[in-house]
Amino acid sequence: MTETCRIVFPLYPGVTQLDFTAPHQVFNRLPGAETIVASMGGVDIEGDGLVFTRLADLAQIKDCDVLCVPGGFGTTAAMLDEAFMTSVQRLGEGARYVTSVCTGSLILAAAGLLKGRRAACHWAWRELLPLFDVEIDEGRVCRDGHVITGGGVTAGLDFALVAAAEIFGEDAARRVQLGLEYAPAPPFEGGRPELAPAHIREQVQAMMTAALVDRRAGALEAARRLKARAL
Repeated sequence: MTETCRIVFPLYPGVTQLDFTAPHQVFNRLPGAETIVASMGGVDIEGDGLVFTRLADLAQIKDCDVLCVPGGFGTTAAMLDEAFMTSVQRLGEGARYVTSVCTGSLILAAAGLLKGRRAACHWAWRELLPLFDVEIDEGRVCRDGHVITGGGVTAGLDFALVAAAEIFGEDAARRVQLGLEYAPAPPFEGGRPELAPAHIREQVQAMMTAALVDRRAGALEAARRLKARAL
């Protein structure tokens, strides 16, 4: 690929920083990639104790080649932010590739960009995807046409390399992988529910349960709004 590829990351309060900093690291190393990190009004965004500043105004971005929506505990509020969702929908409808990491797929779904498609999501929240007529894919990376979605958090690196290979060519993606020395060898075999020890899985699921109640309520409201707009 020789022309510039504009990649937009829309941020919102409560975003999980690794959801976007991991793929941003990959995309930023690709010749021809223009990465833009944006928020509504260009305001500073805090995520996981880090503050991201000097952001572009999401509402002022006219178009992009790739829309990459990260997830985070702020996903629920983001899905119900009409101005934010309007910008996501507008950019997604004109993008060559619509992509996400973690619960970013819920935001894409709530924007009506994933209807009838398969998508990945963090294992704790993926059960909410069918509320938006989206089929759950349990893979670490899912490709369905021009839609490429990653699973939870660290899957952002795998997702980004898959997307890089698709857009910029496999050799370009491999060069970035080698340059970043991405050769995962986790100290524990337990990054997915089916692989984790039972007591660890139960503890993490208990932590997620309380948040799931609020997120389900938010997702139901977002799904209601989406259906209302379609009438």
